[in-house]
Amino acid sequence: MAAGGAEEQQQQQRRLGRLSALSVYRRAAGAERLERRRRGTTEKKPPGGPAASPGAPRVQAPLGSPEAKPPGGPAASPGAPRVQAPPGSTEEKPPGGPAANRGAPRVQAPPGSIEERPLGGPAASSGGGVPGLLRRLGRLEDSRRRAAELFRWLVAPVAPGEFAGRHWERAPLLVRRGDPGYYTGLFSTADFDAILRSGEVQFGTHLDVTSYAEGVRETHNPVGRALPAVVWDFYQNGCSLRLLNPQAFSATVWHLLSILQEYFGSMVGANTYLTPPGTQGFAPHYDDIEAFVLQLEGKKHWRVYSPRTDTEVLPQFSSANLTQAELGKPVLEVVLEAGDLLYFPRGFIHQGDCLPDAHSLHITVSSYQRNSWGDLLEKLLPAALQMALEEDVEYRQGLPMGYLGYMGVANSDAVDTRRTAFVEKLQRLMKKLVDYAPIDAAVDQRGKSFLHDCLPPVLTQSEKQLSVYGFPARWQDGSPLNVDILITKDTEVRLLRHGIIRLCNEEAGVMLYYTTENSRVYHKEDPKYLEIDPEYTDSIEFLLSSYPNHVTVDTLPCGTLEDKISLATLLFEKGILTTKKPLVQV
Repeated sequence: MAAGGAEEQQQQQRRLGRLSALSVYRRAAGAERLERRRRGTTEKKPPGGPAASPGAPRVQAPLGSPEAKPPGGPAASPGAPRVQAPPGSTEEKPPGGPAANRGAPRVQAPPGSIEERPLGGPAASSGGGVPGLLRRLGRLEDSRRRAAELFRWLVAPVAPGEFAGRHWERAPLLVRRGDPGYYTGLFSTADFDAILRSGEVQFGTHLDVTSYAEGVRETHNPVGRALPAVVWDFYQNGCSLRLLNPQAFSATVWHLLSILQEYFGSMVGANTYLTPPGTQGFAPHYDDIEAFVLQLEGKKHWRVYSPRTDTEVLPQFSSANLTQAELGKPVLEVVLEAGDLLYFPRGFIHQGDCLPDAHSLHITVSSYQRNSWGDLLEKLLPAALQMALEEDVEYRQGLPMGYLGYMGVANSDAVDTRRTAFVEKLQRLMKKLVDYAPIDAAVDQRGKSFLHDCLPPVLTQSEKQLSVYGFPARWQDGSPLNVDILITKDTEVRLLRHGIIRLCNEEAGVMLYYTTENSRVYHKEDPKYLEIDPEYTDSIEFLLSSYPNHVTVDTLPCGTLEDKISLATLLFEKGILTTKKPLVQV
């Protein structure tokens, strides 16, 4: 009996095979999902977040080669990728086969153009990897120069001006560098493992486990903490791992994004993607972000497709998962290797899969989500209408009696002088609305939202010593020591960064929004602001216009010396101002 039971148990174990985390998940998900997969039916999944997708690579051709021509179709002109390769090289052809992956940032070049890029870059051989690059940038006094130089490194050897004119919001860009160490120190699989071992990663909140096979995209997130044994078991069974907001865990990623956000003037986010050999984790789709795909380890096969219709060019929102039958011919197909960069604009469909002989680790850096003229007008037009209603009686006059009888879709083909007068009146009121548009105030509200989105700045050692973050107040021998912040009229001060504050005139008063107390976790904190006296606005504007130069507190355009010192002390305590010399010599 016992022997028979043991034999039956062994047979059952052989039938079930190894009980992996993935198999447990699929059992828990129920037989319906498995039956759906057996039938070959697909299930649409909602699109990912700002950096949810890995970005499509940019196509390059050898120097002197003819420019590649994108396939035709409704959106073929706005998104033809440009491809470049080192002199004398031939264009690399990626292997064929299905390759579905989601979430790559968007890059554009002039309609129909494909461009080739040389190898290397300004910081590729400087030493110290990405952390060394960030330290060198920290020596630049002006944070705007730091941001410009970091972006130059990101797209090198393509010049930023050329990128803006030929690719931004136009066409994909592929940069082949032939330098596997270009991104050394930014993020690695070892960093991924260390983050898992910190015990702070939660499935769904910080980590997604995904797969895409036979046209079916699935998410396999259990509930609770993402422990290494479970996560790596999913990976070993063919699942991709997407780490959301790695800047919350990695100081280097945080540092990189915090500088780039000043360049874009828009939130900069990131996700990392680790994919096992011979698999893919996401279905084809397009995103609502500009995406920069940085290949950190291994290699990945990418296919990028132009927007299919005019309505998909620069979309406001990401797409649902698409099927292979909905795609068409890619404008770019490439294998991205360590050190390479792929950019594509929002609206470009993309998918990526791993080759059988190597895993892939990449980070997608994204920006410009909901940062269009239309998004600004969403703030501006309601404010303009409200102001017009308050100031112009014509907007408050009643609609004509009986207008419902001759206006509306049912009457749209009617020839009626009353209809003509009605439409002309509306058009005139809409044109006049421009005169009431508070453009600067609406821009300030966009700026306020951007500052709430921002990562807090990363300070260099010297900046810490000159700021409240390095102020040597401490407890010693039974009492506090070095507590008093003694700012005088001769103290030389400046803003910590140019882009860390925004003045907004609001109904409640004049508000100064700032980023120094933001969290590395997106919107974990409420917007940070100070309500300031209107007489201080000139001093804030003076500090902005003087940056990066130091000014003495006495030169602040406030009413009294006491006001000048009070304002400078308040801004210093919030980390907004730094001094030229440490306030306390230790």
